[in-house]
Order: sequence, then C-alpha cells, then structure tokens
Amino acid sequence: MGDVERQFGTSAPEPTDAAHPILDVVRAQLSEYFDARRATFDVPLDLRGSAWERSVWEQLLLIPCGQTRSYEDVALALQRPGAQRAVGLANGRNRIAIVVPCHRVIQKDGGLRGYGGGLERKAFLLDLERSITGASLW
Repeated sequence: MGDVERQFGTSAPEPTDAAHPILDVVRAQLSEYFDARRATFDVPLDLRGSAWERSVWEQLLLIPCGQTRSYEDVALALQRPGAQRAVGLANGRNRIAIVVPCHRVIQKDGGLRGYGGGLERKAFLLDLERSITGASLW
C-alpha cells in the first residue's frame, strides 16, 4: 500500500501527459512558492469533506504566510473551545496540503506536532515561509 492510499484511502491517479489548465497553474504557483517568490495561492479549490473539515480548512486559508496558529486558536476561531483534537483530525484529512496550509498549525507552546508529510517537512515549510515573508514564526 502506497503513501497516498494509506493516507487517503485511494491510490494516486495514473500520470498522464494531457494538459490541464488548473493543474498547470497550480504547478507554476507551487514552483514559485518553493523558489520563495510566492506567499499565497490563487487557484479555485474544491474542498471535499465534512462540514467541520471544510470549516477548519477555510480557517487555515485565513492564516497568512509566515504566521502560525495553535490548534486551540483555530478551534476558538471556529467558536468550538476544546476542539483542538478535532482540528488536528481535520488537518490530517486535508488533501490539498501547502495550498490549504495545515502546516501553519502548531502546538500552543510553539512546538511542532503532527503533519502527514512528516515533521521535517512541516519545519521546512515554516522555514521557507519565514524566508518569503521575513517573519519570525516562533
């Protein structure tokens, strides 16, 4: 079982040479992001999940590049005090990581916790965003 299937319950689609305008835009914007030339993404999103998951993901989209929020901060913003674990579960179900920036959610004490791509990648993304914005994340 591959990583995609394990995380999302389905296998990755087979690669194709067919051009897709939205994927071309996403590819270009991700390239700019990883070159530290883009802080936000401007692509249409089809957020598929439960109402709770979508509300969490929409809240994540409000966290500016170069900033972080705690799981508690996100729960409180959604008027659900004590729902930190539910926020974490919704983060884990985010299928559009980076574009929907679940990596910007950290522990209340500033520590890194949980990321489908691994904590090293989460730290890398936060460091990258610090270089994009010049912000101090911790």
